[in-house]
Amino acid sequence: MQPNTLLDAILDEAGISHAGLAAHVNQAGRSRGLALRYEHTAVARWLKGQRPRGQVPDLICEVLAARLQRPVTLDDIGLGLPGEPAAPHGTTLSGFVERATALWRSDEQQRPHILGAPAVTGTPAVMPVWEWENPPEDVDVSRGGRHRVSMADIEMLRAARAHYEQMYRKAGGVATRTRIVGFLNSETAPLLRGSYTDATGRQLHRATGGLVAVAGICAYDSDAHGLAQRYFHQALRLAKASGDRGLGAYVIALLVNQSLFMREYRQAVAFAEAALRAAGRQITPALASDLYAMQAKAYAHLGDGSSALSCIRRAEQAAERIRRGHEPDETGYVQPGLVNVQVAEALLSLGDLTAAREHAEAAVDNPAHDRGRVHRLGMLSQIELRQGNADKAAVTAVEMAERARGMESQRLRDRLRAVREHLVASGCAGTAEAAELIDGALRVPL
Repeated sequence: MQPNTLLDAILDEAGISHAGLAAHVNQAGRSRGLALRYEHTAVARWLKGQRPRGQVPDLICEVLAARLQRPVTLDDIGLGLPGEPAAPHGTTLSGFVERATALWRSDEQQRPHILGAPAVTGTPAVMPVWEWENPPEDVDVSRGGRHRVSMADIEMLRAARAHYEQMYRKAGGVATRTRIVGFLNSETAPLLRGSYTDATGRQLHRATGGLVAVAGICAYDSDAHGLAQRYFHQALRLAKASGDRGLGAYVIALLVNQSLFMREYRQAVAFAEAALRAAGRQITPALASDLYAMQAKAYAHLGDGSSALSCIRRAEQAAERIRRGHEPDETGYVQPGLVNVQVAEALLSLGDLTAAREHAEAAVDNPAHDRGRVHRLGMLSQIELRQGNADKAAVTAVEMAERARGMESQRLRDRLRAVREHLVASGCAGTAEAAELIDGALRVPL
């Protein structure tokens, strides 16, 4: 029996206590000739996943609809019957908003079934990308609500996205996730349920999509891959509602990166193709370069050297067209040297160590934020070890460990552990110091 997170979220939105819902249901039942005597304990059982009997689910919808002044369906409160088609309202943008905000609330409450959910594969993983790419489009995203959304509200969301992205880069996703999820619940959810025109709504959904994408990145960095995937799928749906194809392509790039981590290489190639194809002219050189570079890594892992080298050339050509100041905020992560380190990883998989080292050194020579620099140094150290230059690899690893200290990130921990393991196996003179520094960085509690 799974907790009913949708009912929990909509009760919070309506501002009704457990006892208050029970009393209102009893009163609504009397108007239908029913003698109901529910108390708060019954509502607690419903929230734990128990389905109330008879007409009670419909009465709950009636009570909440009157309170919220909008239609509320059984699917909206998590009481739709299994096997029956969802009500049309449940597939609308409004229905999506209710499910999205319910997920944010469950994440903030640290519900185990949400945090521990595995990432989906196959058709469930592909469908959100297909739906983003194909009709129907959202004709009108306006909404009526209690609070009228202003441009100041939207600017607040944009500023929050930039703030949490910087926090993630400096402190890691583990430390940042609780803060951004709290912001989604306290500030973003009320805006999505507010009142706005179509034009304002599209900007609101775009700003929210960028923020939700960062929440997904933080979940990915915390090893909560099923949750990260759900955030990415939400961000993709929000991107579609905004009408911004470039934002959608950025979100798909995040899904490509996760697919690479999960070794779903063919999926990574297909997703990148979808982004490049569907975004068209709205895709920027920075994003195109990253998508081509990740495709190269996927092809290299699949053993398709010809396709990998073709994608590397395209990534490098796109990188040459990047113009700082002409890119959206979301693609700021494509800093100088990022394509080099992606290409280095692809070449390493293909066995071209000399070219891989050239790209890795070029990546390290370019300035990068703290997190990116740790990954670049880790890649260079790994290549140096593969070339038999263990002493040089140990020096690089020392710098990597020093920069990683204090960051709470599962992905960086993976990188640190891999480098330590390879260093110890090499038996070089500088291993002891590097291993000690890496152990110190790994002692940061998550």
